[in-house]
Amino acid sequence: MVQDTAWEGYEEIPAWIMQGYGTMAMEAVEQLKGAGVERPTHVFVQAGVGSLAGAVQGFIANMYPDNPPTTVIMEAQVANCLFQSAVAADGEARAVGGDLQTIMAGLACGEANTISWDILKNHSSIFVSCPDWVAAKGMRMLAAPCKGDTQVVSGESGAVGMGLLATLMQDENYKDLRDAIGLNKDSIILLFSTEGDTDPENYKRIVWGNTKSC
Repeated sequence: MVQDTAWEGYEEIPAWIMQGYGTMAMEAVEQLKGAGVERPTHVFVQAGVGSLAGAVQGFIANMYPDNPPTTVIMEAQVANCLFQSAVAADGEARAVGGDLQTIMAGLACGEANTISWDILKNHSSIFVSCPDWVAAKGMRMLAAPCKGDTQVVSGESGAVGMGLLATLMQDENYKDLRDAIGLNKDSIILLFSTEGDTDPENYKRIVWGNTKSC
């Protein structure tokens, strides 16, 4: 059995996988330093069971122990087990049931990785529960960026960070959350796009709207 989620009695292999996920954070930080950025002010990372998020959070917490970036953990709204666990505020992980229907298939996980939850509950700043339209917005913006920016083909689970960030900065209905996170024009934000167009037809449907594909 090889899975990236952990439970009592099955923890060694998930821990190895999380170490691998941590490579993404290490490489991102090295690239930032190469571009003259000493540290990001914010890290947005998506979560299903939380293995990737926990790995990134663990690396960031160890990399910047004295001045850690604000970490925002994002989940699909119908599968927000980490969000629900954070709301309960008792340190215990919560599970989410149901059919977990979301376009963010990679995040459709209703039960937390026990190893990851121990990291996230102690170090993460904000947990956000995101409806599908947030991910769809991120996909469209990355596919058609501002002039001069590089296009990024990012799938449903990969683009939720861009969608949330844009929503927070553009929509005054979310001003309180934006202020709580501490976002402003001087923020340096690290996002992770964790998939491309893994479902090409759905990608076209979301990015192109009702336009028929070739």
